[in-house]
Amino acid sequence: MKRPAYKRKQYWNEPTMTWWEKFYLFEILRGLAVTSVVFLRNMKRWMTGKKGALATYYPEETRFDYAPLNRGKHVLTQRPDGRPQCIACNLCATVCPAKVIEIDAAFDPEDTAHPKYPARFEIDYSRCVFCGLCVEACPEDAIRMVKEVPDLPSADRNRMWLAKEELLNWQPQRDAAKPYPAKAGAERSGGPA
Repeated sequence: MKRPAYKRKQYWNEPTMTWWEKFYLFEILRGLAVTSVVFLRNMKRWMTGKKGALATYYPEETRFDYAPLNRGKHVLTQRPDGRPQCIACNLCATVCPAKVIEIDAAFDPEDTAHPKYPARFEIDYSRCVFCGLCVEACPEDAIRMVKEVPDLPSADRNRMWLAKEELLNWQPQRDAAKPYPAKAGAERSGGPA
């Protein structure tokens, strides 16, 4: 039995091409004109020694047109004893549209304020869309995004998984909006003593 041919759905706002656009030669020439103008303008700037749209030399220079609140790398805030402010509630992992945050919760019965803490907190930067929803969803102000992103691009996907230790110690931040008292007799560590 032969299947009927698939009939594509017609949308009410589907674009239609004019005869000018259907004759592709004019569009090709228009594209070449735009490319030539940009090329010649940049070539003139380069020949006169002015800085044009050539390149931004990344580690030494950052782009001037980045917004001041640009979302970059994630940082976990710390409690006074060095432990993460995170209580492993998994809200950040739940709201993440790309599903790149993985948290394993652990239990510390000696911490009366919040006995749950993240034993493992990892973010897969090869799939992260830097939307900032994890920061907005966190009830404890435990995760933030900072503008600087050192050594984030990589050819190896395994290097783009950032673990709890790097998220805590890369740019340590202890000014949480919801501070907790230090645990009695605890020293700076990544987990409970």
